[in-house]
Amino acid sequence: MSRTSKYHLPKGTSAEGPYDVLVTPESAGWGYSGLGVLTLEPGAAHTLSTGDRECLVLPLTGSCTVTTDGTAFELAGRTDVFASVTDFAYVPRGSEAVISSAHGGRFALPSARTERGGHSARYGRKEDVPVELRGAGACSRQVNNYCLPGTFEAERLLVCEVLTPGGNWSSYPPHKHDRARPGVESELEEIYYFEVTGSGFGYQRVYGTEDRPVDVLAEVRSGDTVLVPHGWHGPSIAAPGYDLYYLNVMAGPEPDRAWLICDDPAHAWVRATWDAQDVDDRLPFGETR
Repeated sequence: MSRTSKYHLPKGTSAEGPYDVLVTPESAGWGYSGLGVLTLEPGAAHTLSTGDRECLVLPLTGSCTVTTDGTAFELAGRTDVFASVTDFAYVPRGSEAVISSAHGGRFALPSARTERGGHSARYGRKEDVPVELRGAGACSRQVNNYCLPGTFEAERLLVCEVLTPGGNWSSYPPHKHDRARPGVESELEEIYYFEVTGSGFGYQRVYGTEDRPVDVLAEVRSGDTVLVPHGWHGPSIAAPGYDLYYLNVMAGPEPDRAWLICDDPAHAWVRATWDAQDVDDRLPFGETR
């Protein structure tokens, strides 16, 4: 598909310094959303300077200590992204935090550029993360709502995880959030970071409107990233036999933090079919608490 390479970042292609993945507003060519994926060896530490961003420290595998402004947050983490939800830490704009890990691990650092700095550093308990089973039948998926309006306060940052059983479709019907329409749609840039069980793979689709074209059909594997600057995105397809995980990071220019989407009218009817179907009995994954 045309322009795929600009928005599909295969594993390793966005690595920089200590980061396996580093997406900044500058590298993405937009204004707000960012993501780092940091690997720490046992006993290692990394200093995070947030600058004009607010960040989460969200364990993908392993545990860590986040020390900022004289306070240490002990993150128990998890063995992998399919095992359970995780606890996390919020680090505000204009802060410095030391992330250290006695046993090593990988840690996602979703971020949003913000002019405001009204929230303090704090700990997010795994027990407080709402876990949602969304869709039904072959559209069943699990959504871990870490940092959304109503689940965790932030300035601009929106973060959730989606886990899709092998053979299922998620991020479906295709939807978008690229225009500010109060009460209808938010303007948000979005990052998808993928993990897949075993040596598996999945597919991610992004397509634009006539006035704002974008055209991506990417085969995704563990460590890949897809950028959604605008347009319809979905489906995210898990190949049969391989479960699919993705971390979503969103932020945008609107003064009110909201996540409002509109479905592609050609496919919106699919939602109505879920009422007559059961949720996939492979869900939820692992331990939700």
